[in-house]
Amino acid sequence: MAKKVSLSGFPEWLPGQRLVERFVLETIRTQFELHGFAEIETRAIEPVGELLKKGETSKEIYLLRRLQQDPVEAANDPKQLGLHFDLTVPFARYVLENRGQLVFPFKRYQIQKVWRGERPQDGRFREFIQADIDIVGDGELAFHNEVEVAVVMARALGALPIPPITIRVNNRKIVQGYCESLGIEDIEGALRCLDKLEKIGPEGVLEQMAELGFSKNQSQKLLDMAEIKGSAAQVQAATSRLGVVSDLFTQGLTELLALLEQAEIRVPGIVKADLSVARGLDYYTGMVYETTVSGHENLGSICSGGRYDSLASDGKRTYPGVGLSIGVSRLVSRILAEQMVTASRGVPTCVMVAVTSEETRTAADAIADKLRARGISAETAPKASKFGKQIRSADQRGIPYVWFSESSEVKNIITGHQESANVDTWQPEPQYLRPQIEG
Repeated sequence: MAKKVSLSGFPEWLPGQRLVERFVLETIRTQFELHGFAEIETRAIEPVGELLKKGETSKEIYLLRRLQQDPVEAANDPKQLGLHFDLTVPFARYVLENRGQLVFPFKRYQIQKVWRGERPQDGRFREFIQADIDIVGDGELAFHNEVEVAVVMARALGALPIPPITIRVNNRKIVQGYCESLGIEDIEGALRCLDKLEKIGPEGVLEQMAELGFSKNQSQKLLDMAEIKGSAAQVQAATSRLGVVSDLFTQGLTELLALLEQAEIRVPGIVKADLSVARGLDYYTGMVYETTVSGHENLGSICSGGRYDSLASDGKRTYPGVGLSIGVSRLVSRILAEQMVTASRGVPTCVMVAVTSEETRTAADAIADKLRARGISAETAPKASKFGKQIRSADQRGIPYVWFSESSEVKNIITGHQESANVDTWQPEPQYLRPQIEG
């Protein structure tokens, strides 16, 4: 027997768990398509040089090389390939390569696996599924799209069998404008510090800001700003007390308040301001988003993203965009661990056709084929044996019906009801036709 090799960070679900994952994916897909997003799929590999442009650490990229290729030669190969660690980099390339055939603004969704060489832990994997939406413009992209992606994600996540979610939003222009008014030049450093607030706490952030050369007054004022949260009215009142004089700050605040007001109309109670949300990556230029599940805040953000004024550029034209990404595997792992929902059975089979002897298997196969032709999943018993054993076998696998071909009867082994049946007309009860997601 081959020894089992365990690889942490590469989830493999059991059949019933996979059905739950499929349910989550199809629910998300349905909401994306209801809002007019078109599906694309991109290749799993990209040139390493392209992957590094996003600013992620090279330690997280899995490299691809031929088994016989010299490692040193591979490391210095300008055409070195790596597995993509998110879907934004390949999407940017896709937009540039197909810009002549796309109609802008282009609304796309993408559900694929990505790979990231980080330390596995609760909800964090090395191989996982992401579900992204982005809206991309040619040269310009209207602000209302920043509202739209928040609304779509609120509805997609709200359709799942999970506790209520909160989408926390901020605007990079607010943070940048405030930093400039305080005389802080290292704006990216300030953003990176604020992005760690939940992980290291206020004291840790103050220490890191001091290391960057921020004064105590500057650092404390940034923390005071980061404490502002809530509705449009609450944010407007709190920011007015900051006494900021900055056109950029005012522009960002105006956009944030508009998003909060419009989202409250369309998806009430879900989108809230949180000026501590910074998103440490430097390419965001407008709204930034992070999403938490009520009661499961320790899972971290399950959906995040933001506005970027330059998703891609060919040197002549720039393609701005706004997008959000769901960490599907992270979310599914918690759904399964907490048994928020389960599958009624782990197999698609609705009917097992009993086999009294191997001589009757051909007749049993014919019955199964007739059921399949009518859209009813069926299989014949793997082994001829006493009916009791065949019923127990079906029950162990969660199959709800057993068909007895010689007597033309079918038994619902869940309810115990048995009846005569015509293979050309019989229909299972709707709740047993396919596996159900229950919770």
